[in-house]
Amino acid sequence: MVVHFPGSPRPTLGVEWEIALVDRVTRDLSNTAAEVFDSVAELAGDRTPRITKELLRNTVELVTGIHTTVGEAMGDLDESLGLLRRAAEPLGVDLISAGTHPFAQWSSQLVTRTPDYDELIERTQWWGRQMLIWGVHVHVGVSSPQKVFPILNALLQRYPHLLALSASSPMWAGVDTGYASNRALMFQQLPTAGLPYQFPNWTEYERFIADQLKTGVITKIGGMHWDIRPAPQWGTIEVRVFDGISSRSELSALVALVHCLVVDLDRRFEAGENLPNMQPWHVKENKWRAARYGLDAEIILDEDANERLVTDDLNDLLEKLHPVAVRLGCAEELASVADIPRRGASYQRQREAARKFDGDLVAVVDSLVGELGN
Repeated sequence: MVVHFPGSPRPTLGVEWEIALVDRVTRDLSNTAAEVFDSVAELAGDRTPRITKELLRNTVELVTGIHTTVGEAMGDLDESLGLLRRAAEPLGVDLISAGTHPFAQWSSQLVTRTPDYDELIERTQWWGRQMLIWGVHVHVGVSSPQKVFPILNALLQRYPHLLALSASSPMWAGVDTGYASNRALMFQQLPTAGLPYQFPNWTEYERFIADQLKTGVITKIGGMHWDIRPAPQWGTIEVRVFDGISSRSELSALVALVHCLVVDLDRRFEAGENLPNMQPWHVKENKWRAARYGLDAEIILDEDANERLVTDDLNDLLEKLHPVAVRLGCAEELASVADIPRRGASYQRQREAARKFDGDLVAVVDSLVGELGN
């Protein structure tokens, strides 16, 4: 089977940002996406808004066009977020982005009816209905399918950095789970989600896709929902590691980090370097450590099982990527990645809000509503 990957002649950038709708009074999730979309359409007029439906009717997704810089992509998202705010405000709806809602119950949420979503729920049943989670996806253009898996496999070494920095789902159905990212471990329960297989080349990936289609695991190529995956229709590598990112400033920083990581690996591959790889069991352990401990995770660095605190390794990584960021025009955004550990990641800020207000999880939602404007 041939999986066509058109490639991108430049390292283009695209972002998908999932936003949850919350009631302004109760701070519970609001199943009002249909009404919000009607309002968006009215406000947009002849323009086609870059705001799309998602699995649940408490969720909308902001989707950028194709851009060359982080600044352009963020400007696109700013426009969509402004339109969404204007549409939601008269409906008594506020907006948050986090990996999970602190106290909402999954059983109260309504599913968006589409053939794809109906099939997902029919197949996955209880686990599918449990997917009360939000994330951010970042696409970076890659010129050739031969580059995809060397870059993807090397990116897995940076998986714990990306997850720890974005972790924003410590609470589930009113309970502190003890995890920084409960979302990451929830999502991998679906049969086509979780860590990708580390194929040696594109041909092996094509054989895998043929197997999955033949056995009915998926009905189309895009049916694999890995944490990092090829997106053949766009000619990109899609990084889906992040929890919902709670503020604009953090989003721009983490989009810059992904852009720089992929471009750095792409350039090194073109220069003839053998890109680093790590055993799948180390990758799996790193995912769990980052989900459990967040920025306090002691991560496995390499094939030789050397370990280091993720934040210490992050400092060196940012320094290494600085020249790449200068070339891509996102040096300021990349540098601000270092602000996240200094300020505390979203999961830490949420716990601090709960502590400050004696466990009041409404106050946690209040804090998330406030952060989305920062």
